[in-house]
Amino acid sequence: MNEVVETLRKIEEKYKLFQQQQFTFIRALERTREEAHDMIRPVSSIVQVQCYKDHHCYNSTDRRILNMFVSLCNELRCLCQRMETVHAGDSVTNGLLEKCKLLLNDSNDLTALRATYPHRVVNFLSMEEARHRYGGVVSLLPIVLDSMRDWVTHSKK
Repeated sequence: MNEVVETLRKIEEKYKLFQQQQFTFIRALERTREEAHDMIRPVSSIVQVQCYKDHHCYNSTDRRILNMFVSLCNELRCLCQRMETVHAGDSVTNGLLEKCKLLLNDSNDLTALRATYPHRVVNFLSMEEARHRYGGVVSLLPIVLDSMRDWVTHSKK
């Protein structure tokens, strides 16, 4: 359990760095979507961000921040697997873990996902961006991290 807690703490530290660069992340998505001629549909999945990074990203800063997002998602996915092996679980912890696994699925549709208070990630976006383009993708990490913190708290009881 200590290993899980420490890994989660390290991921949270990386997320804080990512969070400080949210505008860079949004600008990178804007540029790569424009390069992909994909300005109509919202960014709706992890695999879509990966595709933009791999096939439509020509700027090293954009590549770095998009890679940081994908890496955080991968680290969280690995932590989910670790959590399954550490704790047998009950209905609450199993539900939290299933939620995380569903959200971190590469092709899961994130368009309807929105982080709520106390997370301000969506508030930093303009109304257009928040509603239509990026609200789901910027909400993914804080929601998953909250669920993982809840899992740890409940597992320790």
